[in-house]
Amino acid sequence: MKQTRHPRLLAILGAALLAAIPARGAAAEDGTIRLGAVLPVTGKESKIGGAFKAATEFAVKEANDAGGIDVGGKKMKIELSLLDDTSEASRSAQLVEQLMAQQKVHAVIGGYGSQLVQAQSVVPDRYGIPYVSGGAGATSIYGRSKWVFGVLSPVENLATTQMEFLFDLVKEGKLKPPLKISIVWENTEHGKDFQKGIHDFVKVHAKEFSVALDESFEMYAADFKPLLTRVQGAKADLFMADAHLEDYISMQRTYTQMGLYHQMVTYGARGSDDAARKGLGAATDYIFASGWWSELLPYPQVKAFTDRYKAGTGATPQWYHACAYEAVQAVFAAIRKAGSLKPEAIRAALASLEIKDSILPGGVLRFSKTGQAILPFVVTQNKANGKLDLVWPKEARTGPPVAPMPKG
Repeated sequence: MKQTRHPRLLAILGAALLAAIPARGAAAEDGTIRLGAVLPVTGKESKIGGAFKAATEFAVKEANDAGGIDVGGKKMKIELSLLDDTSEASRSAQLVEQLMAQQKVHAVIGGYGSQLVQAQSVVPDRYGIPYVSGGAGATSIYGRSKWVFGVLSPVENLATTQMEFLFDLVKEGKLKPPLKISIVWENTEHGKDFQKGIHDFVKVHAKEFSVALDESFEMYAADFKPLLTRVQGAKADLFMADAHLEDYISMQRTYTQMGLYHQMVTYGARGSDDAARKGLGAATDYIFASGWWSELLPYPQVKAFTDRYKAGTGATPQWYHACAYEAVQAVFAAIRKAGSLKPEAIRAALASLEIKDSILPGGVLRFSKTGQAILPFVVTQNKANGKLDLVWPKEARTGPPVAPMPKG
């Protein structure tokens, strides 16, 4: 059959089809910066994932309300595409790919949780799109791709900071050596880094510390009693766990029900979390935690951020809000520095970035050669009646550490 041609109709249809396909350079023409984010808004990591969502949206709204981001002398608004990976690693990677391949975003804000970010982090190299995580401290994520950056200092350093804090308590005479430690850690790269940090410190300070128990556990375990029964049998002086928020709450509830006691107790970065303190009450008193941020940091920019966040959201920011916010700020600062939305220009700007008024500990944000920020940690300790003190570093203390923990 002879096909009838309609040149004018074909031209109209062709133009319509082309208009429907998003072009990589479209944002430069319409004045929009396309920013993507993949976060665990639902599922097992949703408590903190939801907080990351709120802080990411707050950072974008704040920038848009100020007129946008300066890109080579032109103010551009940010269009945020925020997707929920439901706390599933395979879905998480697929959604990052969707943002980069289909939505042609200029940069992606990575998720929360090293196990989720680990899955996401293999995607940026395929598409050459800058990626900044605000919620993953496992060192194995970084250094494999020049496109991947993270604002969380290594978890190994978190553990070292906790050991330095405990060693100082020994020097002050509050804890009496030798001290035996029970270590339990989630079976992830995050947990392995925590374990390594403790062991490396103990090797150098063998007169003061030894490891009585060293066991891993699977995340989201249904019952922590068998593990804690072994902890009980180890008769250690210190209990050091690395756990995500849900596991911290579950484990500490069982720990309390079993009547366990150690001179000092930590759950790594978990401790002062509102969800735990509200859910467990006095059972969280005197737990200490190393964090990537605290509103108690004595920096004017921290107070200013905290005040703005409270005014804008009605909530008090915790470390995960601050780190999510600062990840977005790193992308914005890189775009300003690059003066361009070209991926390589933004990546190069991230690699050489230095934010001198950062809200994170140390006050300066820069990325190491691996793409991971190396910043100091703070240590906080819960006190009775909902009080919280910054207890390390010593020069920033808001109150003295209580050691050993009171019994009962």
